[in-house]
Amino acid sequence: MSTTHQYDPEIRDIASYVANHEISSNLAFDTARLVLLDTLGCGLEALKFKECTKLLGPTVPGTIVPFGCRIPGTQLELDPVNAAFNIGAMIRWLDFNDCWLAAEWGHPSDNLGAILAVADWVTRTNRAGGNIAGGAIYTVRDILESMIKTHEIQGCLALLNSYNGVGLDHVVLVKVASAAVVSKLLGLGEQQIADAVSQAWVDGQSLRTYRHAPNTMSRKSWAAGDACQRAVSLALKTLKGEPGIPTVLSTPTWGFYEVMFKGSKFEFQRPYGSYVMENVLFKVSYPAEFHSQTAVEACETIHEKLATMNKSAADIKAITCRTHEACIRIIDKQFKPMNNFADRDHCIQYMCAVMLVFGRLEATDYLDGSVAASSELVNSLRQKITCVEDPQYTRDYHDPAQRTISNALTVELNDGTVLEEVAVETPLGHRLRREEAKPAILAKFKRHLADHFSEERVSELLQLGLEREEMESMAVDHYLDLYTVDSKFL
Repeated sequence: MSTTHQYDPEIRDIASYVANHEISSNLAFDTARLVLLDTLGCGLEALKFKECTKLLGPTVPGTIVPFGCRIPGTQLELDPVNAAFNIGAMIRWLDFNDCWLAAEWGHPSDNLGAILAVADWVTRTNRAGGNIAGGAIYTVRDILESMIKTHEIQGCLALLNSYNGVGLDHVVLVKVASAAVVSKLLGLGEQQIADAVSQAWVDGQSLRTYRHAPNTMSRKSWAAGDACQRAVSLALKTLKGEPGIPTVLSTPTWGFYEVMFKGSKFEFQRPYGSYVMENVLFKVSYPAEFHSQTAVEACETIHEKLATMNKSAADIKAITCRTHEACIRIIDKQFKPMNNFADRDHCIQYMCAVMLVFGRLEATDYLDGSVAASSELVNSLRQKITCVEDPQYTRDYHDPAQRTISNALTVELNDGTVLEEVAVETPLGHRLRREEAKPAILAKFKRHLADHFSEERVSELLQLGLEREEMESMAVDHYLDLYTVDSKFL
């Protein structure tokens, strides 16, 4: 890297990792392939919701983009900046795919919005005679490697550093990770990757207020798409020769640390490698904020137990949920009003109550006017669920050797009966339950495809996902063409 710009070491490390580090972990590539399938499936499922689809498409209706990126599940062809927003918004809308929990939490698959947009656009442009990144024709393996690296950057920056603790939303990490990796996809070298990353840090960052009462709203579902489009826009500016800001983090008075991080510097637990992808969490069973996954799983067991006793949720007097600190901080909303989808899908009491009442938890259960949202029993039961911190659960949550997300529920019935506590320490999508989860992840992918494609196309995509070598060798534009939906499914 040029010595004319002495970048903050945190930025130099990211640029060097993206430019020079070779990913050799088979586990990381296998996991990334599952993440890709799961993420695309969740994006397709989001197309059922008009709140999402109203935001999709070009900025100006009717805009035609030569060699544009294809948007899965649609017939849209967009420029890479808009495509990054479209794909990013789709895949995050239902909060139903991968997750990373540490001092900061987030969804590393969010970066796929930027990765797919740039890789597809570059490939289609080069097939038409362009010369971006030396005329590169990217394959699915290139996508997977890019995903591993964005997962790693976002996840390692989150391990010991709490951005929510200073009021910032975790999508700042999506913007930083995506800016770094799409710069590489655009053919930029180590110096220019550092330039783009520094531009991502200098941006005004998103406030978390749209994730919390009284301002909880749908922006939390497209915030990652916004971060993706910002990352692509900054990388394209860097491609044109725009320089960076070397000490954007550390400079006194005006730097990120002093202005936005209360004067603290980032801490790091480990060097960049492939740890995050190898240990990422899948949301397999429920479209629920991840800190509640084990609680909802416990409630499914309790629902079944009540049925064997000829009891129901109406017979419940009180519930104590023994949990970890992050759960209490983020989704413990026992008495807060539930005004919209965003309130409900980030309230552990609501999610547990729906499972206890109906024996299910689906994305439609969060909608205004849904049977669940309108249920007086759900609302009353929600207010009977009290969360208490178990310090050991909190320690296990932060322990890199365990990284559990534990919840344990004790139910007291109106007749005085106290049920045996149901504890679930490790959710189905955890690395320790990965083999158990794989069939469910693939079944979920197949289910999400079914409403958008013919049976033949569903079978083709599912079988391709099982054939590692064939899938990884496929050009990214040819792979995304398989997700272009026939007009009869629109």
